Amino acid sequence: MSERLSRARAIRLGWTFAAVAVLCALPFYLDAFWLRIGLFSMAAAVGAVGLGLLSGTAGQLSLGHAFFLAVGAYGYVWLAGEPGPGLPTVVAAVLAVLLAGAAGGLFSPVAGRVRGIYLGVATLALVFLGHHVLLTADSVTGGFNGRSVPPLEVGGFSFSADSELTLLGVPFGAEERLWYLGLALFAVTWFTARGLLRGRPGRALVALRDSETAAAVMGVDVSRYRSAAFVVSSMYAGLAGVLLALSFRRVVPDYFGLVLSVDYLAMIVIGGLGSVAGATVGAVFVTALPLLMTRYADQLPLVAAPGTTDGTVGPTEAARYLYGASIVLILLFAPDGLHGLVRRLRARVRRPRTAPTPSNATSPSQPTAPAVRAKEPTP
Repeated sequence: MSERLSRARAIRLGWTFAAVAVLCALPFYLDAFWLRIGLFSMAAAVGAVGLGLLSGTAGQLSLGHAFFLAVGAYGYVWLAGEPGPGLPTVVAAVLAVLLAGAAGGLFSPVAGRVRGIYLGVATLALVFLGHHVLLTADSVTGGFNGRSVPPLEVGGFSFSADSELTLLGVPFGAEERLWYLGLALFAVTWFTARGLLRGRPGRALVALRDSETAAAVMGVDVSRYRSAAFVVSSMYAGLAGVLLALSFRRVVPDYFGLVLSVDYLAMIVIGGLGSVAGATVGAVFVTALPLLMTRYADQLPLVAAPGTTDGTVGPTEAARYLYGASIVLILLFAPDGLHGLVRRLRARVRRPRTAPTPSNATSPSQPTAPAVRAKEPTP
């Protein structure tokens, strides 16, 4: 058994190293469009993992994830830019994540006492309140037109195209440099979230989701863990907001609306609630689909090119229809999402197929006993 486990662990480690090597080599072969899709998907995956911890693991419905993304994005822009303190960009990024966590901490008393649809309505108010503040606080947010994002600099190295950089004959612009930053941040998110789920806090959150009464009987502080889940989810959202701001290079208030919160809910439902890998798959699907449909709109049936006003369905609307239908299909046929579906298929493939042996079957190597003849009655 131990040999089998070590072999499975070695195979899994080999696949992990292969995936990391492929991801690190992609900027040398892909153009800017595909790298942007990857950047947006990685940023969305970071935020989706945070929402998965809150809604999928802790069982708390949140419709305000876009608010904490906005806090992270605009917090970084204001802290690192002018007008603003003009802090070093690394310090500004860390403080922006902490600021999103502080915003979640201020809301955590509500999250600790309210649950279900009532918590969803309460978090929905955050989105409308945040959008109003982003439009009216011109000195901080830039108002309707938003603000440009200062590029991140680490030790004199800038994640922008201002300085020329060539590796192995390939020019490295902003997308190529940000690709590795996104990989690093996503790796941190992946391992911290999986460690959290596999540890004592994760087991407490699962118990809390299944039954608050049973969790309280086992010694779980219900209000404390529900509040902590909200704070941790807000910090992941703040980190996703920082990465999104660096990828877009300009932040505007209209992006951080209710539609973005619904998109994140779609990500974790399609991928699988309570799963880090499922949240990642759902984030890639929901993020990449409208971008791909926009690029190939002229080759798709029933989809109009962007900017067309002939009443046909645009690529963005068509993408929302598709992943809306995907949500319905997932809820009907795979309630645990794509990750659970893949896990079941993998288990079915690995299951050994042995033919059942009849109970009365005899081995060919053993002689067959002679049949016992019934005794005839004596006269």
